[in-house]
Amino acid sequence: MLTDQLLKSGGRTDAGRKPLNSNSPWQVLVLIVALLIFAMSALPSLYGEHASLTLAKATGLKETEVSQTLNRAGIEVLAITPQKDALLVTLKDASRQMQARQLLAGQSLKADAITLSMTSAAPAWLQSVGASPIKLGLDLRGGVQFLMQVDLKPVFDAQGDSLRSAIREQARQQAQAKDQGIRNLILTKEPGLAQTKPEATRLVGTDEALGRIKVWLYANYPDWQIERRDTDWLLTLTDAARAELTRRTVHENLTIMRGRIEELGITEAIVQRHGENRILIELPGVQDPVAAKRVLGATASLSFHSLSDSGIQEPFENTHVGISRQSVLGGEHIIDARAGSDEMGLPAVNIVLDAEGGKRMSDFSRDNIGKPMATRYSEYIASERGSEKVSKVISVATINSQLGSRFSITGLGSHQEAQELAMLLRAGSMTAPVTIQKERTIGPSLGAENIRNGFAALALGLGATLVFMALWYRRLGWVANVALLANLTMLLGLIALIPGAVLTLPGIAGLVLTVGMAVDTNVLIFERIRDKMKEGRSMALAIERGFDSAFGTILDANLTTMITALVLYAIGNGPLQGFALTLGLGLVTSMVTGILLSRIIINWVYGKEQRKAVRI
Repeated sequence: MLTDQLLKSGGRTDAGRKPLNSNSPWQVLVLIVALLIFAMSALPSLYGEHASLTLAKATGLKETEVSQTLNRAGIEVLAITPQKDALLVTLKDASRQMQARQLLAGQSLKADAITLSMTSAAPAWLQSVGASPIKLGLDLRGGVQFLMQVDLKPVFDAQGDSLRSAIREQARQQAQAKDQGIRNLILTKEPGLAQTKPEATRLVGTDEALGRIKVWLYANYPDWQIERRDTDWLLTLTDAARAELTRRTVHENLTIMRGRIEELGITEAIVQRHGENRILIELPGVQDPVAAKRVLGATASLSFHSLSDSGIQEPFENTHVGISRQSVLGGEHIIDARAGSDEMGLPAVNIVLDAEGGKRMSDFSRDNIGKPMATRYSEYIASERGSEKVSKVISVATINSQLGSRFSITGLGSHQEAQELAMLLRAGSMTAPVTIQKERTIGPSLGAENIRNGFAALALGLGATLVFMALWYRRLGWVANVALLANLTMLLGLIALIPGAVLTLPGIAGLVLTVGMAVDTNVLIFERIRDKMKEGRSMALAIERGFDSAFGTILDANLTTMITALVLYAIGNGPLQGFALTLGLGLVTSMVTGILLSRIIINWVYGKEQRKAVRI
């Protein structure tokens, strides 16, 4: 074998060449420090995690109350740890995490201050240095997955309503200016295109009027195209405008979804666009999807109106009330909302407005002291005709003084409704309604089985590789095995260190593939060393030339694979991204350990050998 050939040979060094007999102290030091850091980072993953709840001080719950409530329900508590402004409740059974939250929410003064979390099971000394376990994806931890469809019809319909209002306003202004140019226009929705192009508007008028409006539209609404028919015109959005509106709407809904998930206190969630107008959401660790569905699918928004008998009639309690069509203020100006109670102990939501919203509310309330103001609640609901907007008045209150950027709304049914409304307002209202197309729940037992099977495959592949290298390359094979184990340690530590990195089942497949690629690096190097030995090179020079000649091949192979990994990560979804992540990081660590670490060890063991290699 290769090592035996090296040790049985004897002789001289190649003339004019200095043998490779030393390592750079800085390289050795940097590599040792890196290995220690990555090993420390990977170590907590061996201990795993416990499901836990974080109870902020605002909940008003004490340790004894928490313990008694959960024990009565048969939920075993491992520990209750006081923190700076919270209690950390660690549970033994992860599948009862959501149940524990619901029980404690019923006892809490402020249920939205209870969040789901996962706590490392590693020793305290390891946690004190900031080391945390690898974050697991939905297929390994268990949880729930939603595929949500964004209904764009109301968005396009609103664009059509806005255009028709603008044309009517322009015609009114022309009439006031005694310009008869674009009077007597008839604007209607085009019923034949209600599904495919809900913004379509049919425009009827005299040739002069249509000509005038065409010039005005081109100047002010360039995103609209005008199609001439026999006796009328059809106004629709251009394809580019529709695509941009779709992209912007889905992106805004994505941002709102992420905000709502943060409000739920769920960590390591995946929220990403899926196709043209769908959103994929994965919530690891959530076993009861009911609360998540209620919050994620909600489209709640608030607006504030003055009362008007000639306005819109909206339901209020057991009757109807008339409100102005134009709102005083919309929900887009709400920057914070918290559930609370009024002076009578009834549920209320405390609102904080941005600067513009505060000024509008201040001006309106100053001019309407002593008059009522209505709070209108709106949401989209699914029906046979698609998503329909349903509104109701939830509060009518008299303005007793000038309001500013902070005020409260009352008249809510229960404290739970106030908490949910406050959470939705904090996260923002949906730009377009969403419906859940598919729902998939993965239990924690299935996740645990995936982990066992995945790491069993990794252990089998790793073990077979270690045995082969040790038998085929003898002592150099042991060097490769040390580099391989160091590579796996560095890779796991790197995944744990990178923010947002999540290990999935395909990610474990990427770990197995990394093992093979890392060994391939050493195989290429050792075979190059063997070739140089056959040429009669000295041992030291064969090692040096072998590493140098193999480096280009290794770099080319890893570079092309890295390009593939980057493309997979860029265009793939959760599982593909998990595979691409471990594959890409594995390429980096295998280059470091397979070339740098292996060379340091081989130089240290064999670098000073000056004997001539045997020709074979």
